[in-house]
Amino acid sequence: MDVALPEALRAAIDRRLEGQGRAGLAQRALALSEGYRRGRASSALVKGEADALAYALTRTPATYAAARRALEEVLALRPAFAPTRLLDAGAGPGGGGWAALDALPGLTAVTRLDHSAAFLDLAEDLAAAGPAALTTATRLRADLTDPALVLPDADLILAAYALTEVPAATLPGVIDKLWSATRGVLLIVEPGSPEGWRRGLEIRTALIAAGARLVGPCPHTAACALRSPDWCHFAQRLPRGREHRLAKGGAAPFEDEKFFWLAFERPVARAPDRPAGRIIAPPRPGKPGLRLRLCQPDGRVEDAEILRRNRAVYARARRLGWGETFDPEAPQ
Repeated sequence: MDVALPEALRAAIDRRLEGQGRAGLAQRALALSEGYRRGRASSALVKGEADALAYALTRTPATYAAARRALEEVLALRPAFAPTRLLDAGAGPGGGGWAALDALPGLTAVTRLDHSAAFLDLAEDLAAAGPAALTTATRLRADLTDPALVLPDADLILAAYALTEVPAATLPGVIDKLWSATRGVLLIVEPGSPEGWRRGLEIRTALIAAGARLVGPCPHTAACALRSPDWCHFAQRLPRGREHRLAKGGAAPFEDEKFFWLAFERPVARAPDRPAGRIIAPPRPGKPGLRLRLCQPDGRVEDAEILRRNRAVYARARRLGWGETFDPEAPQ
């Protein structure tokens, strides 16, 4: 299913685009894309309002879609999770906050943290058309790598496409800071690249060692069974509007954002989870049935074939997609 920006956010971005030269925006968007591919951070690429707007036009639809999808997966695993306080760490133009409010309308207090004044200014302007929790969000201009930074506590901390810009030497300190402020769930979304996955595994190891309980996507806490050149990632399709296509120089009316997510929670007393495998590649239909690549609760990666003759299980499996969980023995 496609995940599109909320209408209010899309309209707010369109309003900010009025009077902007399309050629200039396209050039800035290209410069941002090339810079990120070379590993440069937003602090070096986003210098002012025009750069922030180019990012909002070309990247916010994708970062919103990935964060929204990751939140859906968390809520599928923790349906009773009902946070009221959100810390959007590395908020950029604020797309992650919009995704969180869309998935969790009970949020009443939002803190938007970023190092860039241009991003924070744009996020505040775009949020004027959004839910009350976004229009009244607390602004915190800070660098996550600052050793003196003390983060406010939050029930949900979202770090979407933020840790990929943190130098390896300072990443452990940033992770410790985020986890120390987490009172419910810490959700991390990273690019769905081999490097994003490898960094995610480092974060996973560190947080499990610190006592965090892994929510997902892994159905286990054993070492990852995948080996290079394979890597774990997911994809979310999103529509491209006319301005989006023009800025990115593409003709397709959609794009597929590849991403990787991790969620951790404070351990609480509750009934044990029913283990279920996670689909870690696009399902492959065939004549005898459906082939699913599954990360299993025992730590194995398995190619499972769901045969058509097993009608009930096959009917359930064929409705599932890449990134969802599958338990062949779940009650019908």
